[in-house]
Amino acid sequence: MTSQPSAPASTSAGIAWHVVGMVLFASMDAVSKHLAAGLPVIEILWVRYVFFFLFGMALALRLEGWSAFKTNAPILQITRGLALVTEIGLFTYAFRYLKLVDAHVMAAMTPLMVMALAVPMLGEKVGIRRWLAVSVGFLGVLVILRPGMAAIAPIQIVPLVAAACFALYLVLTRMAARHDSIGTSTLYTGIVGFVVLSFVAPLDWQAPSPEEWGFLLLASLLGIGAHVSVIKALSLSEASALQPFNYTMLVWATLIGFLVFDDLPDHFTVIGAGIIVISGLYAWHRERTRSAP
Repeated sequence: MTSQPSAPASTSAGIAWHVVGMVLFASMDAVSKHLAAGLPVIEILWVRYVFFFLFGMALALRLEGWSAFKTNAPILQITRGLALVTEIGLFTYAFRYLKLVDAHVMAAMTPLMVMALAVPMLGEKVGIRRWLAVSVGFLGVLVILRPGMAAIAPIQIVPLVAAACFALYLVLTRMAARHDSIGTSTLYTGIVGFVVLSFVAPLDWQAPSPEEWGFLLLASLLGIGAHVSVIKALSLSEASALQPFNYTMLVWATLIGFLVFDDLPDHFTVIGAGIIVISGLYAWHRERTRSAP
């Protein structure tokens, strides 16, 4: 008889898988940044969504069979899918003009945005200390943007809007969990993005070179590998235990950005990133404390 792993060992394995997922996501973003310099963003997204759609269908069929196609909240699922494809599109567009780390710093605001959106949309209660963490996190954004000290380029706001779209997607995912299974939600995430992009991709299609096809395939496989790693991590550990390790993606994005694109953040970005990460970790700590029995 095979013995089951202990809880600490299972959590450690989950953390390891989650960190692998963060590395793969950061690597996928680096490949997308490279592709965005020469290919239309919509085209990059469409190829990625072809693979994501196939992955979502395979996962849904394995988990639940053909019943996964039946959703009890179609409007909610469509809205989720649109929020995610918008987020991915905005981030990929931002990668064309910004350093990898500069975009990822704004993405680090996502947990705080989720907490803020959860109050009106999910009816969750947030205390003054966690609201303070949200306010301090946005102070970190202001440090990076430096309003009044330098002109704010519109492209600097794009990843912040993308982070808001991703936060909305996560909150809607929590809402969808009340109506549909994980298999159904994963399936419709892929379907919505694939269908929408299939309508618009031909309007701005540029024939990729053999090298670009290779990078498109690599980005798609890295994305699937990242999703598989995170799903595996969540099967081994509680989501709350994994949340602090989401910030490791910022570290990997900084490292990969330096090694591949010779980009390093300026000191304002480093200070702002530190403020955002500390605020997010404090909010997570308060949530753990509030939820403790």
